Amino acid sequence: MASEPYNVGIIGYGAAAKVFHIPLIEVLPEFKFYAVVQRHPTPDNDASKAHPGIKNYRRAEELVEDRLVDIVVVTTTPATHFELAKLALEHGKHVLVEKPFVPTSKEADELIALAKKHQKYLTVFQNRRWDQDFLTIQSLMQQNTLGRIVEFESHFDRYKPSTAGSKAWKTRVEPGGGAIYDLGTHLIDQIVQLFGLPKKITAFLGSQRLEDDNPGVYDASCTVLLHYHDGMMATVKVAVVSAEVEQLRFWVRGEKGSYKKYHEDCQEAHLTAGMRPGDPGFGIEPDSRHGTLTTAVNSLFTAKPYPTLQPTASTTYKAIYAQLANAVSGKGEVPVKAEEARDVIRLIELAKRSNEEGRTVDV
Repeated sequence: MASEPYNVGIIGYGAAAKVFHIPLIEVLPEFKFYAVVQRHPTPDNDASKAHPGIKNYRRAEELVEDRLVDIVVVTTTPATHFELAKLALEHGKHVLVEKPFVPTSKEADELIALAKKHQKYLTVFQNRRWDQDFLTIQSLMQQNTLGRIVEFESHFDRYKPSTAGSKAWKTRVEPGGGAIYDLGTHLIDQIVQLFGLPKKITAFLGSQRLEDDNPGVYDASCTVLLHYHDGMMATVKVAVVSAEVEQLRFWVRGEKGSYKKYHEDCQEAHLTAGMRPGDPGFGIEPDSRHGTLTTAVNSLFTAKPYPTLQPTASTTYKAIYAQLANAVSGKGEVPVKAEEARDVIRLIELAKRSNEEGRTVDV
């Protein structure tokens, strides 16, 4: 392995690469954006023009055969993740895979074994672990502000009643497609980080759209109930027909209080707008978007705005790549263990079984 900076090759040049991975790589001196695989550049979408000096390949095989590539980032559609990650590992590269990891837990196990065989690092881009509202909830739980948690709701709701003109993998019936793999992956991962694996799962997958607006009848929406041993219930909900001025993000209820939060973490919006971690204001929510903390003392309730944690150098999406650099340098662990991402995929498989069989299934 070469010394820092590590050369990063990215397979795929879509929104994930442009909005998330390239900006996060470029702000860290430990990495160099070295090469990209873009099969079909166009005059208005050409990586070589946007990033002069990088190597451009048309095939993944060409990139992994480049001995100067240290780390491969897979940002293509989920159905291709397994073969591309396998290809990179077999060529001696460390690998970061965009979420969802792979369509099946069997594929995940095979990649984990392959990474161990070749003594390479394998990690998954579960960036929502570094959402500031999620970190705020972690802090509230660590301080026991809410007491014993009895119910945890996590939402990614939208108002998109039609997919007219969309060519995204998210709207196609294919392995790793649909709402539960796209957004549900994030929500389930966050819940497992807080509470561990559930005891049982009940799931409802489908679409809130009319059939004409949902070609192929892919699962555009989902509700997943995660049942825990102590009676705590966690709900994952993804909706595409939610006509709200403010979309609910979290609702956490405990014996001592509750926390309700609207709006999504703002890092994605900031990255899309061209901001970078470290820029003034990056990742900082306006006061108007803070959550509400309600506390109960002797049956008297007090509700007040509760500030979302402000980001630090180690609590933005940049931390994923910073931790990966430490791991490759032998100074720490990968930001997301492949085994943890595999467990999320297994829960998704169980959720699909629950929906198909119309029953609650054991984990």
